[in-house]
Amino acid sequence: MPKALQTHGTSPQVNQSIALSGLLPPPDRTRARVLAWLKGNVPETRIRHILRVEQFAIELAQLHELNVEKAAQAALMHDLAKFFKPKRLLSMAIAEGLTLDPIDESNPHLLHADAGAIVARDEFGVQDEEVLDAIRHHTLGSPTMTLLGCVVYLADGLEPGRGNTPELEELRTLSRQDLIQATWRAADASLRHLIQAGHLIHPRTVQTRNAFLQQYKQTEAKPRHLQNHFVKGIQT
Repeated sequence: MPKALQTHGTSPQVNQSIALSGLLPPPDRTRARVLAWLKGNVPETRIRHILRVEQFAIELAQLHELNVEKAAQAALMHDLAKFFKPKRLLSMAIAEGLTLDPIDESNPHLLHADAGAIVARDEFGVQDEEVLDAIRHHTLGSPTMTLLGCVVYLADGLEPGRGNTPELEELRTLSRQDLIQATWRAADASLRHLIQAGHLIHPRTVQTRNAFLQQYKQTEAKPRHLQNHFVKGIQT
């Protein structure tokens, strides 16, 4: 294992996970830098989550013939700002000129996805807007997500560490078959959980659910021989 990936206090399990498998593209200096940065800024349990998200995102990207390197990069960086303090998240969002919903202001933790994209751009030089958008949208989703964004959104919510309930297993299976249907179903499940727990609901979660449900219905309404053409058309 390269010395750059070894950090005092990190368990052998995490160091072994960092190696991942032959599914990953060859590791580069950026990935090593991100891993070293994560080790200094998030707990080990979160690193394990991030690596599981990365692995699942790679799997989904391969299955759906999307850019595997972009999926891996966005997944690895999706939680860069997960443990930033609320004031820091708010100040970053304001400095970036983001439009804040009142729910963002009352629960700044929701801004960690937007802040993570800022860190990816400014700290690690990521310029690919599709990768940055996938990072921005991994928590709340977005009605305009690309399929790459769907991959990271689903990988974050469905990685194996989230549990093995029948609903999660069904969503995992669905995500391997149909990203559009899996996205609206995952957003739908999030809404049900938030309602049952009595939490505020960010409007973007509702917008994501509605947009992808509508896309799914439009796809189902088309003749079978035109459905693949329709899905490919929204991968921009």
